[in-house]
Amino acid sequence: MHVHFPAKALQYLHYLGIVHRDVKPANILLDRQLQPHLADFGLAEYKKNLKLVSTVNWKSTGKPTGGFHKRNMVGTLIYMAPEVLTKEIHTEKSDVYSFGITVNELLTGIVPYTDLRAETQAHTVLEMNYTEQQLTAAVVSEGLRPVLAELQSSAPASLVSLIERCWDKDPQNRPSFDDIVVELDFILEHEIGRGCMEKASGEAFISSNGVDAANFQSYQENISWFSQGKDFLKRVPTALAASTWLDSSDDHIYSPVLSWGSFASCGRRETMEDRHFLMPQLCDEKDIHIFAIFDGHRGSAAAEFSSGALPGFLQNLGSVCSPSDALFEAFIKTDVAFRTQLDSSRKCKGAVQKDWHPGCTAIAALIVRNKLIVANAGDCRTILCRSGIPYALSRDHVASCLEERERIIHAGGLVKWQVDTWRVGDAALQVTRSIGDDDLKPAVTAEPEITSTTLSAEDEYIVMASDGLWDVVSEKDVVNIIRDTVKEAGMCSKRLATEAAERGSKDNITVIVIFLRPVSTAERIY
Repeated sequence: MHVHFPAKALQYLHYLGIVHRDVKPANILLDRQLQPHLADFGLAEYKKNLKLVSTVNWKSTGKPTGGFHKRNMVGTLIYMAPEVLTKEIHTEKSDVYSFGITVNELLTGIVPYTDLRAETQAHTVLEMNYTEQQLTAAVVSEGLRPVLAELQSSAPASLVSLIERCWDKDPQNRPSFDDIVVELDFILEHEIGRGCMEKASGEAFISSNGVDAANFQSYQENISWFSQGKDFLKRVPTALAASTWLDSSDDHIYSPVLSWGSFASCGRRETMEDRHFLMPQLCDEKDIHIFAIFDGHRGSAAAEFSSGALPGFLQNLGSVCSPSDALFEAFIKTDVAFRTQLDSSRKCKGAVQKDWHPGCTAIAALIVRNKLIVANAGDCRTILCRSGIPYALSRDHVASCLEERERIIHAGGLVKWQVDTWRVGDAALQVTRSIGDDDLKPAVTAEPEITSTTLSAEDEYIVMASDGLWDVVSEKDVVNIIRDTVKEAGMCSKRLATEAAERGSKDNITVIVIFLRPVSTAERIY
């Protein structure tokens, strides 16, 4: 049970006399083994120091100023304890409250005080019907709490009870983390463990009743296409020397200071077909970074495969190409490799669905010192914000574009008007470039368009996103939203995705935000 480890971390912090003051899901990070770790101690403070600046000590000099509250009433509104919302100082029991809210959110997948799933919600409460003042009043005076886990999940009753005690209005009634860890140990050993055994027994029962497991497998079985992509690269000769892209004579040129974050949501779709990766310091070169989004259609296989294969192809091409050429070749080779693997899987598994031809649009941004190279095939999009103004670094490859329609027809493809727009082939694909879509090759090419930009001190950030964002949020809106959001890349990504969901986006939504210079990450508070 993943929440057990953050609980132990908070137990240790409190043993040291430290209050975290910002416990929330965004500050619980997973390592490569998917083990959780408590993170972001930017607001943490020793309890003894908090007592020295308490409101009690200010009584002799009158009411504390707004500046006092801004320095000490920190955190994220929807996870803040009632006593903190009434402008009292954080204590260990305030962390307990935030922990309870966090565990409940992790179990239900629902952001506190909303009825939408976590993946479509933002860091703030600005999109909700409550104003910040109304939400604060409801939490403090009316005892408002999030939808409890027992209504949304199969969580053990004892864990649900623990959550409720953690978010009790009276801090004295909340358990300490010593008590929480003991209870979680018991739940993990007796209830979660028993549940796993019952599930295993159920699976054994199905098998013992003569059901052939192979009959459950179809062509759409859970093949790990991401692993297939990475494994394929093991058979590709390596020529890794991306450092050749770095010219030693450029040591004194402008070099951006990067910070990045992403957020992905299935949006209003039932399944998530987008994939993305963030790969700073490509090939261990601190001045080479790559970020990419793959927007799957007709299944997620192409997007999964590409997210595993494209970085490797790019590295393997490092010694023989310029960065632009490397990106171009990486797209082409990833497409060929995926279609080869797909054909091989069909032959091995049997083509249960003869018309299943997955594909994905793709966009990648390669940063080499002060050079930004963007490769795009499809309708994902990248913009650069320079001095507060958005500049498009890619164009959408869709059949409604006359130039793309003519290219498709010249390549022997069919374009026709269907219902509301131009579409390609019998598959009625709206995009005209993609990885995969083998039934529409060569007209639907994987060849990307490349743009190259020299970055300068005027450049603020890059936003990359799938069409789930761009369908409903304009480039100008993106700049305005980031302007009004805490300047932390992950928060900005989440806020943009939430805005798209709130505006009615009907597609998967993936957003990457890359800041190009140092920014303040102070929380937005009263």
